[in-house]
Amino acid sequence: MLCAVATTDTLATDYRMLTEMCGLLDCSERGKLALSGGDAKSFLQGQVSNEVEGLTDGEGCYAAFLTPKGKMLGDLRLLDAGDELLLDTERPALQELFNMIRRFSIGYDVVLHKRTVERGLLALIGPDAATVAGVADLPVKEHSHRVAELAGIPVRVVRSDVGIDLLCDSGATDELRRAVVERGAAPVAEAAAEIVRVERGRPRYGVDLDDTVIPQEAGLNERAVSFTKGCYVGQETVARLYYRGKPNRHLWGIRLSAPAQTGDQVSCDGRVVGALASVAESPSRGPIALALVRREAPPGSTVAVGPAGTTGEVVELPFS
Repeated sequence: MLCAVATTDTLATDYRMLTEMCGLLDCSERGKLALSGGDAKSFLQGQVSNEVEGLTDGEGCYAAFLTPKGKMLGDLRLLDAGDELLLDTERPALQELFNMIRRFSIGYDVVLHKRTVERGLLALIGPDAATVAGVADLPVKEHSHRVAELAGIPVRVVRSDVGIDLLCDSGATDELRRAVVERGAAPVAEAAAEIVRVERGRPRYGVDLDDTVIPQEAGLNERAVSFTKGCYVGQETVARLYYRGKPNRHLWGIRLSAPAQTGDQVSCDGRVVGALASVAESPSRGPIALALVRREAPPGSTVAVGPAGTTGEVVELPFS
């Protein structure tokens, strides 16, 4: 990923590109795998939390893969590319995803392909992303995708929640980057893209999510969980919590009175109810954060944050 240190002024400029035009972020470090074989869909149907077998070529979904007790080992984007299923995930979850596939695909007609090094991934973020990519007619549903050419370079264009992702052969990544910059995209710092992510309330595995979190706690049921498909690993706990229970904690936003740090404790009425995960200083919203907060501090609560007298307001996501 792009990792240049960004000043406050640079972040403000990048943020404007991301929210008003089109910013460019290299996300090639994301873990990338592919599955082929006649049983690829039926195998994943029993391993991940969302519907896989109902996908058709050009569709995709977001899903989690879980422990038998419903805790998240990772999350992933899954794209039906016709002859294979394309998977990408955060790097902290890649090894667990790889292990799960290798361990449980025995006996299935499934072939696993490593693609992290072989494929580049550029993210176009902002309202002009589809125009820059030349795919304004791509369905607006998240994860819609198709094969295309951009400046003569073969790519797979994928609709994201904030724009368009471009998958290409790794050897063409630099050429593709130059092509989209010529078409109006501006390279941005990862820190600016993180501000947009936090504002939208999209948790990130390895930062906001780990193997202690059940999808419902993170507000992921609507995006990542099917309650109509057949059995999958961790389903019993996820379904029981959904139909009969109430999570003890939930991912909320925190509007901060001053900047704070990841890991700062969140307290309500003198009791620790959580800790900050992602933190950001938004040019439009000020200091904000995501946190898994116990239900004793619902939206509208005022909380103390960290040791320095900072306060915060618990709010629903996305930030308004």
